[in-house]
Amino acid sequence: MNSYLFHEHTREQLKRKAEAGSLVVVALAATEQHGPHLPVYTDSLITEAVAVRAAERASRTVPVLLCPLLTIGCSDHHLRFGGTLSFSSATYLHMLRDIGESLVADGFRKIAFLNGHGGNEPIMHQTASDLAVKHPVWTASASYWSLSREELRKENAEEVGMVPGHAGGFETSAVLALREGLVDSGRLATEHEQRAWINSGPPGAFIGRHGELTGADGYTDAPARATKERGERYVEAIVRSATAWLINIYETMERGEREARNRL
Repeated sequence: MNSYLFHEHTREQLKRKAEAGSLVVVALAATEQHGPHLPVYTDSLITEAVAVRAAERASRTVPVLLCPLLTIGCSDHHLRFGGTLSFSSATYLHMLRDIGESLVADGFRKIAFLNGHGGNEPIMHQTASDLAVKHPVWTASASYWSLSREELRKENAEEVGMVPGHAGGFETSAVLALREGLVDSGRLATEHEQRAWINSGPPGAFIGRHGELTGADGYTDAPARATKERGERYVEAIVRSATAWLINIYETMERGEREARNRL
């Protein structure tokens, strides 16, 4: 069977794919409040679209398997608004480690995490590092906005607000492109109280304040400039970037394996 979806295979088929050196991808998302206008499934909608499309395209070039999407993440900073399902950071770390351990037990030696929710990111990176320390495996981890920064800049994504922000113009555009009917168009604010410190640091840095990690009223910027057409361009830019990343890390891991064998 040639499917790139992990869950469509039997145990015997997956064992053969693990032995053949397939890259297995775990996509991480969330179910959490996204202001008064977007569904709580926003991160999962975007991440699933990106992961499925990228895995399908990458699988034409390299052996890739995509695990079922993890639709609940580490979202404790959203709980006070309601409409949120969350694991604590400690629980989420254990859960991701257990998934990684399961894949190692299944025989996989190339494991990648692709993330679509900010609260998951540091825990994801820690998990990838821990697995590579403990087991003779290759791991990789990245959030889609990090992979696609340059492509989104080419698309002028900041024209609608923060990228990716939270429930602002960027994510609203993406949801309009993916499931337009889930956007409450009557609640798209044209103005929003700004938090100058949000995204004020360099990429990879963190700054936060109690009670305001999500911006004012649970979203970071006004979504009124969002459009379906813009969202289609943004999602496609992310998919292109994620596809290239999956191919690149597989080829890098394979090259590393060959170099290690040559040193023996």
